[in-house]
Amino acid sequence: MDQGHRQTLLKAARDAVAAAVNAQPVPSPSSDDPYLNEKQGCFVTLTNGKNLRGCLGRFTADIPLIRLVAEMGAAAARKDPRFAANPITPAELEQLHIEISVLSVMKKTDDPLSLRLGIDGIYITKDYHSGCFLPQVATETSWTKEEFLSYCCAHKAGLDPDAWRDPDTNVYLFTADAFGKDYADI
Repeated sequence: MDQGHRQTLLKAARDAVAAAVNAQPVPSPSSDDPYLNEKQGCFVTLTNGKNLRGCLGRFTADIPLIRLVAEMGAAAARKDPRFAANPITPAELEQLHIEISVLSVMKKTDDPLSLRLGIDGIYITKDYHSGCFLPQVATETSWTKEEFLSYCCAHKAGLDPDAWRDPDTNVYLFTADAFGKDYADI
């Protein structure tokens, strides 16, 4: 992905976040660029200073990446249940930082400790429980591999912290091309 692709995706996310926060129709961007039309999963993360304000995404896509980025930007701004009681306000827009993580295909691993901290994200499932951490969470927290896996199980998937050790638990690894900018600079 080149700098032009990143800038186009950031603008698509910014426009979608602004529309969602201002209760306007969310744009559905399009492009002739083959890369922007690939069907890849992505997450959009919104922060204000060091405070998370929304983060939603999809691991797979049935629509072009540029459209998924817009949809996930709007969803992060308005549909993240963690912020339902305290949604992003129009006055807050200029203070936001937008980060997009374009995901690789997930691969199931039988050795969760083979994950590379800061490079691999994790998606953990067992029965009807699931949770994920993007690769950058390991860098931000300085957790060990065991802590990364255990926190995801306990705090994201609602499982026992050691559930990742259970052979009935599925652990998937993926990478992310993560990039971002301040809302006002896009």
